[in-house]
Amino acid sequence: MVSTEKHYSVPEVAKMWKLSDEKIRELFRDEPGVLKLNCPETLRKRGYCTLRIPESVLTRVHQRLHGNAA
Repeated sequence: MVSTEKHYSVPEVAKMWKLSDEKIRELFRDEPGVLKLNCPETLRKRGYCTLRIPESVLTRVHQRLHGNAA
């Protein structure tokens, strides 16, 4: 079940895959199943989006990148 499985932060995945945080954000930004926690922009602070990547989504993207998608 997705709600109880391990969720990874962008820096955790970047470290595991030896890629930049920005590349990981690019790969997972529009991926179904990724949790997107938005913080809106204010007058003094830019808006940002925190991503949490479930283990099943991480596995799916990894398989797709290696050409092993089911």
